[in-house]
Amino acid sequence: MQTIEEPVLLQPAPQDVYLPVSVIIPVRNEARNLPRCLESLRGAGEVYVIDSGSTDETGEIARSFRAQVVQFHYHGGWPKKRQWAMDTLPLAYDWILLLDADEVLTAESLEEIRNVIENPGADGYYFALRMYFLGRVLSHGDASFYTSPRLFRRGKGRFECRYKDQNTSMCDMEVHERVVVDGRTAKLQHPLVHHNVNSLSRYILKHDEYSNWEASVWLEGEASYRDLPPSLFGTQAQRRRWLKRKFLPLPGSPLLFFLYKYVFRLGFLDGVPGLIYCCFQGIQFFHIKAKIYELQMETKP
Repeated sequence: MQTIEEPVLLQPAPQDVYLPVSVIIPVRNEARNLPRCLESLRGAGEVYVIDSGSTDETGEIARSFRAQVVQFHYHGGWPKKRQWAMDTLPLAYDWILLLDADEVLTAESLEEIRNVIENPGADGYYFALRMYFLGRVLSHGDASFYTSPRLFRRGKGRFECRYKDQNTSMCDMEVHERVVVDGRTAKLQHPLVHHNVNSLSRYILKHDEYSNWEASVWLEGEASYRDLPPSLFGTQAQRRRWLKRKFLPLPGSPLLFFLYKYVFRLGFLDGVPGLIYCCFQGIQFFHIKAKIYELQMETKP
Protein backbone atom coordinates (compact mmCIF):
# COMPACT_ATOMS: atom_id res chain seq x y z
CA MET A 1 0.00 0.00 0.00
CA GLN A 2 1.25 3.46 -0.87
CA THR A 3 1.56 5.86 2.04
CA ILE A 4 2.17 9.58 2.15
CA GLU A 5 4.12 10.65 5.22
CA GLU A 6 3.73 14.39 4.90
CA PRO A 7 0.56 15.38 3.01
CA VAL A 8 1.05 18.39 0.80
CA LEU A 9 -1.61 21.07 1.21
CA LEU A 10 -2.41 21.72 -2.42
CA GLN A 11 -5.28 24.17 -2.01
CA PRO A 12 -4.07 27.34 -0.30
CA ALA A 13 -6.11 30.00 1.40
CA PRO A 14 -7.90 32.25 -1.13
CA GLN A 15 -5.46 35.11 -0.67
CA ASP A 16 -2.57 32.75 -1.53
CA VAL A 17 -4.01 31.42 -4.80
CA TYR A 18 -1.29 31.64 -7.41
CA LEU A 19 -3.20 30.10 -10.30
CA PRO A 20 -6.88 31.16 -10.41
CA VAL A 21 -8.18 28.14 -12.32
CA SER A 22 -10.50 25.19 -11.79
CA VAL A 23 -8.49 22.05 -12.57
CA ILE A 24 -10.30 18.87 -13.64
CA ILE A 25 -8.39 15.56 -13.57
CA PRO A 26 -10.17 12.34 -14.65
CA VAL A 27 -8.79 9.22 -12.94
CA ARG A 28 -9.22 5.51 -12.51
CA ASN A 29 -6.56 3.62 -10.53
CA GLU A 30 -3.96 6.36 -10.91
CA ALA A 31 -2.21 6.02 -7.53
CA ARG A 32 1.17 5.82 -9.24
CA ASN A 33 0.79 8.91 -11.41
CA LEU A 34 -1.43 11.20 -9.38
CA PRO A 35 1.06 12.47 -6.73
CA ARG A 36 3.39 13.75 -9.45
CA CYS A 37 0.52 15.53 -11.21
CA LEU A 38 -0.89 17.13 -8.06
CA GLU A 39 2.55 18.14 -6.84
CA SER A 40 2.92 20.21 -10.00
CA LEU A 41 -0.32 22.08 -9.24
CA ARG A 42 0.76 23.94 -6.12
CA GLY A 43 -1.21 27.16 -5.83
CA ALA A 44 -4.09 26.15 -8.09
CA GLY A 45 -7.38 27.67 -7.03
CA GLU A 46 -9.27 24.37 -6.91
CA VAL A 47 -8.64 20.84 -8.11
CA TYR A 48 -11.35 18.27 -8.85
CA VAL A 49 -10.28 14.64 -9.20
CA ILE A 50 -13.08 12.81 -11.04
CA ASP A 51 -12.81 9.16 -10.06
CA SER A 52 -14.52 6.08 -11.48
CA GLY A 53 -14.46 3.66 -8.58
CA SER A 54 -10.71 3.24 -8.26
CA THR A 55 -9.63 0.18 -6.31
CA ASP A 56 -6.19 1.51 -5.40
CA GLU A 57 -5.21 4.50 -3.22
CA THR A 58 -6.17 7.12 -5.82
CA GLY A 59 -8.87 8.74 -3.67
CA GLU A 60 -6.76 8.85 -0.52
CA ILE A 61 -3.84 10.38 -2.38
CA ALA A 62 -6.06 13.03 -3.98
CA ARG A 63 -7.54 14.02 -0.62
CA SER A 64 -4.09 14.20 0.96
CA PHE A 65 -3.31 16.92 -1.58
CA ARG A 66 -6.57 18.67 -0.63
CA ALA A 67 -8.12 17.93 -4.01
CA GLN A 68 -11.88 17.40 -4.14
CA VAL A 69 -12.76 13.83 -5.12
CA VAL A 70 -15.99 13.26 -7.07
CA GLN A 71 -17.24 9.85 -8.18
CA PHE A 72 -18.50 9.46 -11.73
CA HIS A 73 -20.33 6.30 -12.75
CA TYR A 74 -20.32 5.85 -16.50
CA HIS A 75 -23.18 3.87 -18.01
CA GLY A 76 -22.49 4.63 -21.65
CA GLY A 77 -23.72 7.38 -23.92
CA TRP A 78 -23.01 11.07 -23.60
CA PRO A 79 -21.74 13.12 -21.88
CA LYS A 80 -18.65 11.34 -20.69
CA LYS A 81 -16.35 12.18 -17.83
CA ARG A 82 -14.82 15.59 -18.39
CA GLN A 83 -17.85 17.09 -20.12
CA TRP A 84 -20.02 15.81 -17.28
CA ALA A 85 -17.67 17.48 -14.79
CA MET A 86 -17.83 20.81 -16.63
CA ASP A 87 -21.62 20.60 -16.82
CA THR A 88 -22.17 19.51 -13.22
CA LEU A 89 -19.52 20.77 -10.80
CA PRO A 90 -19.83 24.15 -9.02
CA LEU A 91 -16.62 25.53 -10.53
CA ALA A 92 -15.37 28.63 -8.73
CA TYR A 93 -13.12 30.17 -11.37
CA ASP A 94 -13.55 31.68 -14.81
CA TRP A 95 -10.84 29.48 -16.36
CA ILE A 96 -10.81 25.68 -16.63
CA LEU A 97 -7.65 23.60 -16.92
CA LEU A 98 -7.95 19.96 -18.03
CA LEU A 99 -5.14 17.57 -17.11
CA ASP A 100 -4.70 13.81 -17.09
CA ALA A 101 -3.17 12.11 -14.08
CA ASP A 102 -0.05 11.20 -16.06
CA GLU A 103 0.62 14.82 -17.04
CA VAL A 104 2.71 17.38 -15.20
CA LEU A 105 2.96 21.15 -15.42
CA THR A 106 6.44 22.62 -15.32
CA ALA A 107 7.26 25.82 -13.43
CA GLU A 108 7.47 27.58 -16.79
CA SER A 109 3.99 26.31 -17.75
CA LEU A 110 2.54 27.56 -14.46
CA GLU A 111 3.98 31.01 -15.01
CA GLU A 112 2.77 31.11 -18.60
CA ILE A 113 -0.75 30.06 -17.60
CA ARG A 114 -0.82 32.75 -14.93
CA ASN A 115 0.30 35.38 -17.44
CA VAL A 116 -2.31 34.51 -20.07
CA ILE A 117 -5.08 34.48 -17.46
CA GLU A 118 -4.04 37.93 -16.25
CA ASN A 119 -3.68 39.25 -19.82
CA PRO A 120 -5.77 36.98 -22.04
CA GLY A 121 -5.38 37.25 -25.76
CA ALA A 122 -7.64 34.29 -26.49
CA ASP A 123 -10.49 32.23 -25.06
CA GLY A 124 -8.67 28.90 -25.26
CA TYR A 125 -5.08 27.68 -25.33
CA TYR A 126 -3.32 24.62 -26.71
CA PHE A 127 -0.42 22.81 -25.02
CA ALA A 128 2.24 20.81 -26.77
CA LEU A 129 3.07 17.45 -25.20
CA ARG A 130 6.57 16.42 -24.17
CA MET A 131 6.20 12.66 -24.02
CA TYR A 132 8.11 10.35 -21.69
CA PHE A 133 7.86 6.71 -22.70
CA LEU A 134 9.69 3.92 -20.86
CA GLY A 135 11.85 6.49 -19.08
CA ARG A 136 12.90 8.48 -22.13
CA VAL A 137 11.71 11.68 -23.78
CA LEU A 138 10.56 10.83 -27.28
CA SER A 139 11.81 13.51 -29.65
CA HIS A 140 10.84 11.84 -32.93
CA GLY A 141 8.21 9.60 -34.48
CA ASP A 142 5.53 12.31 -34.19
CA ALA A 143 5.36 11.57 -30.46
CA SER A 144 5.09 15.28 -29.65
CA PHE A 145 1.98 17.11 -30.83
CA TYR A 146 -0.51 19.76 -29.74
CA THR A 147 -3.45 18.61 -27.67
CA SER A 148 -6.92 20.02 -28.03
CA PRO A 149 -7.36 23.23 -25.99
CA ARG A 150 -6.84 22.37 -22.32
CA LEU A 151 -7.04 25.87 -20.84
CA PHE A 152 -10.15 27.86 -21.69
CA ARG A 153 -12.73 30.25 -20.28
CA ARG A 154 -15.60 28.58 -18.47
CA GLY A 155 -18.59 28.44 -20.80
CA LYS A 156 -16.44 28.85 -23.90
CA GLY A 157 -15.21 25.28 -24.31
CA ARG A 158 -17.03 21.98 -24.77
CA PHE A 159 -16.14 18.50 -25.97
CA GLU A 160 -17.32 17.50 -29.40
CA CYS A 161 -19.54 14.44 -29.36
CA ARG A 162 -18.35 12.15 -32.12
CA TYR A 163 -20.36 9.09 -31.20
CA LYS A 164 -23.33 8.90 -28.80
CA ASP A 165 -24.09 5.19 -28.73
CA GLN A 166 -21.11 4.31 -26.55
CA ASN A 167 -20.89 1.53 -23.99
CA THR A 168 -18.75 0.92 -20.96
CA SER A 169 -16.21 -1.13 -22.94
CA MET A 170 -15.13 2.15 -24.54
CA CYS A 171 -14.20 3.51 -21.11
CA ASP A 172 -15.55 6.60 -19.40
CA MET A 173 -12.98 9.07 -20.66
CA GLU A 174 -12.83 11.15 -23.80
CA VAL A 175 -10.22 9.65 -26.10
CA HIS A 176 -9.95 11.65 -29.30
CA GLU A 177 -12.94 13.88 -28.79
CA ARG A 178 -11.56 17.40 -28.89
CA VAL A 179 -12.48 20.53 -27.00
CA VAL A 180 -14.15 23.06 -29.27
CA VAL A 181 -13.69 26.66 -28.15
CA ASP A 182 -16.20 29.36 -28.99
CA GLY A 183 -13.72 32.15 -29.64
CA ARG A 184 -10.10 32.77 -30.47
CA THR A 185 -7.47 30.14 -29.62
CA ALA A 186 -3.70 30.32 -29.29
CA LYS A 187 -0.76 28.03 -28.55
CA LEU A 188 1.23 28.13 -25.33
CA GLN A 189 4.99 28.10 -25.57
CA HIS A 190 5.77 25.68 -22.73
CA PRO A 191 4.69 22.03 -23.02
CA LEU A 192 2.90 19.62 -20.74
CA VAL A 193 5.08 16.73 -19.62
CA HIS A 194 3.25 13.49 -20.42
CA HIS A 195 4.39 10.24 -18.76
CA ASN A 196 2.83 7.90 -21.26
CA VAL A 197 3.15 4.51 -19.62
CA ASN A 198 2.95 2.98 -16.12
CA SER A 199 3.53 -0.49 -17.47
CA LEU A 200 3.25 -1.96 -20.91
CA SER A 201 0.43 -4.22 -19.72
CA ARG A 202 -1.70 -1.24 -18.72
CA TYR A 203 -0.77 0.61 -21.90
CA ILE A 204 -2.02 -2.33 -23.95
CA LEU A 205 -5.27 -2.60 -21.97
CA LYS A 206 -6.03 1.11 -22.31
CA HIS A 207 -5.38 1.09 -26.04
CA ASP A 208 -7.59 -1.95 -26.46
CA GLU A 209 -10.44 0.20 -25.12
CA TYR A 210 -9.40 3.07 -27.38
CA SER A 211 -9.52 0.84 -30.46
CA ASN A 212 -13.12 -0.15 -29.61
CA TRP A 213 -14.04 3.52 -29.73
CA GLU A 214 -12.03 4.22 -32.88
CA ALA A 215 -13.66 1.38 -34.79
CA SER A 216 -17.16 2.47 -33.83
CA VAL A 217 -16.45 6.10 -34.72
CA TRP A 218 -15.02 5.05 -38.08
CA LEU A 219 -18.28 3.35 -39.00
CA GLU A 220 -20.18 6.52 -38.09
CA GLY A 221 -18.50 8.16 -41.09
CA GLU A 222 -18.98 11.86 -41.68
CA ALA A 223 -21.55 12.08 -38.87
CA SER A 224 -18.70 11.79 -36.35
CA TYR A 225 -17.06 15.00 -37.60
CA ARG A 226 -19.75 17.57 -36.92
CA ASP A 227 -17.49 20.11 -35.23
CA LEU A 228 -14.03 19.40 -36.61
CA PRO A 229 -14.29 17.80 -40.06
CA PRO A 230 -11.15 16.29 -41.63
CA SER A 231 -9.22 18.89 -43.61
CA LEU A 232 -5.71 18.91 -45.02
CA PHE A 233 -5.56 22.66 -44.49
CA GLY A 234 -7.31 22.89 -41.12
CA THR A 235 -5.98 22.60 -37.59
CA GLN A 236 -3.49 19.93 -36.58
CA ALA A 237 -6.37 17.74 -35.36
CA GLN A 238 -8.22 18.17 -38.65
CA ARG A 239 -5.10 17.31 -40.66
CA ARG A 240 -4.51 14.17 -38.60
CA ARG A 241 -8.13 13.15 -39.16
CA TRP A 242 -7.85 13.79 -42.90
CA LEU A 243 -4.72 11.66 -43.10
CA LYS A 244 -6.33 8.85 -41.11
CA ARG A 245 -9.42 8.84 -43.35
CA LYS A 246 -7.20 8.56 -46.43
CA PHE A 247 -4.60 6.23 -44.97
CA LEU A 248 -6.46 3.68 -42.83
CA PRO A 249 -8.31 1.94 -45.72
CA LEU A 250 -5.06 1.25 -47.62
CA PRO A 251 -3.84 -2.38 -47.71
CA GLY A 252 -1.01 -2.83 -45.26
CA SER A 253 -1.66 0.53 -43.58
CA PRO A 254 -0.57 -0.68 -40.08
CA LEU A 255 2.86 -1.60 -41.43
CA LEU A 256 3.04 1.59 -43.49
CA PHE A 257 2.10 3.62 -40.41
CA PHE A 258 4.89 2.00 -38.41
CA LEU A 259 7.41 2.69 -41.18
CA TYR A 260 6.22 6.29 -41.47
CA LYS A 261 6.78 6.92 -37.77
CA TYR A 262 9.92 4.82 -37.29
CA VAL A 263 11.77 5.61 -40.51
CA PHE A 264 10.37 8.74 -42.17
CA ARG A 265 9.70 10.55 -38.88
CA LEU A 266 13.01 9.28 -37.40
CA GLY A 267 11.54 7.30 -34.52
CA PHE A 268 14.63 5.06 -34.65
CA LEU A 269 16.63 7.94 -33.13
CA ASP A 270 14.77 7.40 -29.83
CA GLY A 271 16.38 4.02 -29.29
CA VAL A 272 14.52 1.00 -27.95
CA PRO A 273 11.68 3.11 -26.42
CA GLY A 274 11.18 4.69 -29.84
CA LEU A 275 11.02 1.27 -31.50
CA ILE A 276 8.48 -0.02 -28.98
CA TYR A 277 6.37 3.14 -29.25
CA CYS A 278 6.27 3.05 -33.06
CA CYS A 279 5.49 -0.69 -33.06
CA PHE A 280 2.58 -0.12 -30.70
CA GLN A 281 1.29 2.66 -32.93
CA GLY A 282 1.25 0.29 -35.89
CA ILE A 283 -0.38 -2.45 -33.82
CA GLN A 284 -3.05 0.02 -32.71
CA PHE A 285 -3.81 0.69 -36.38
CA PHE A 286 -4.15 -3.06 -36.96
CA HIS A 287 -6.50 -3.44 -33.98
CA ILE A 288 -8.72 -0.65 -35.29
CA LYS A 289 -8.92 -2.20 -38.75
CA ALA A 290 -9.65 -5.66 -37.32
CA LYS A 291 -12.43 -4.31 -35.09
CA ILE A 292 -13.95 -2.36 -37.98
CA TYR A 293 -14.10 -5.65 -39.90
CA GLU A 294 -15.64 -7.40 -36.89
CA LEU A 295 -18.34 -4.73 -36.51
CA GLN A 296 -19.11 -4.86 -40.21
CA MET A 297 -19.52 -8.65 -40.03
CA GLU A 298 -21.88 -8.31 -37.05
CA THR A 299 -24.15 -5.93 -38.96
CA LYS A 300 -24.45 -8.12 -42.05
CA PRO A 301 -27.79 -9.94 -42.40
